[in-house]
Amino acid sequence: MTLEEKLKILADSAKYDASCSSSGSVRTNNKGVGNAAYSGICHSFASDGRCISLLKILLTNCCIFDCKYCPNRSSNNIKRAIFSPEEICDITINFYRRNYIEGLFLSSGIIKNPDYTMELLIKTIKMLREKYKFNGYIHCKAIPGSSKKLIKELGLLVDRLSANIELPTNEGLKLLAPNKDSNNVTSIMSYVKENKSKNFVNAGQSTQMIIGATNETDLDILNKSNHLYKEYELKRVFYSAYIPINKDKLLPSLITPPLKRENRLYQADWLLRFYGFKVEDLLDSKNPNFNILIDPKANWALKHLNEFPKEINESSYFDLLKVPGIGIKSAKRIIACRKNFKINFNDLKKMGVVLKRARYFITCNGKYFINESYFKKQFIEANLILEENNTNNLKKEQLSLFHE
Repeated sequence: MTLEEKLKILADSAKYDASCSSSGSVRTNNKGVGNAAYSGICHSFASDGRCISLLKILLTNCCIFDCKYCPNRSSNNIKRAIFSPEEICDITINFYRRNYIEGLFLSSGIIKNPDYTMELLIKTIKMLREKYKFNGYIHCKAIPGSSKKLIKELGLLVDRLSANIELPTNEGLKLLAPNKDSNNVTSIMSYVKENKSKNFVNAGQSTQMIIGATNETDLDILNKSNHLYKEYELKRVFYSAYIPINKDKLLPSLITPPLKRENRLYQADWLLRFYGFKVEDLLDSKNPNFNILIDPKANWALKHLNEFPKEINESSYFDLLKVPGIGIKSAKRIIACRKNFKINFNDLKKMGVVLKRARYFITCNGKYFINESYFKKQFIEANLILEENNTNNLKKEQLSLFHE
């Protein structure tokens, strides 16, 4: 098998791991400059917002485990391949020199046992760092069940380490991945948290949960994420909509992945980490799942309409963050600018406020964007749903939907 054939197989096998943020395009180059579809190139984002191109591959898609949801499960009849450490180094350095990538995302199926697989990953990255003097960004998956000695060795070589929790509950894991033990994953997280330093996993750790393969609610998932953030100080929890590839009586009979649900969970995750919301603010036992039609922040605002509208020129920073369409940067700009002048609706556009959502929940200098008779839940909810569905000429629709 040629190196290019291996690359196609092992890059394709890695695409289901969401922990790298996004996978590549299918747009090929027929004429002109550039190629967006080279195998294995994906995009991640730094804390400062920079987009980083990474080579995203598996060491091997061979695996001794038979997880029901995994395309690389041992019982699947698929093409298998394995890279040698030298081959991965060769590909990484050549891609880097051609300016295709800035770093490497490396994961693997489990061969023989966890320690054996970890030793191969360590050998590969150590060779890349020491022999090839590669100082670029490296994100590697730790193999659950491997020894702490190997976790430490790997952590000293990489920038970010991740161990996938896979499913939100132990019950779900036992059902679909009986070979795996969630304690093996959390023990890695604990070790990384306790030993984190400038030279050990300096970019922090992350994990991934598959959404929709088991019957947990959004409330279950958010509670799990919230626990992981607090207990292990994770940088990110990635949510991956279950893709119905395998056939098994224990798997749900989905036709398409629940991508909208995945998106709502990411939005809620952001609210928990950066906007001061708590899980119980967003979901409860009576409403354990998100409204697919409206984003979680807008949905919360509609349920607490008595707290609105917020006056832009008087509301506190934390009250501004509660307004749909106002983010952290735009809230800070509002606070800074209103020291010098009274802000109006046109000013908000220039500050980065998504006015097509925010205008329903705010006043500027005591004025609502139409008039206060339109400040009604039915009117606001209907128009937010229209906006979510990318309806054109929204303003015209707003004035005609519930005209009184």
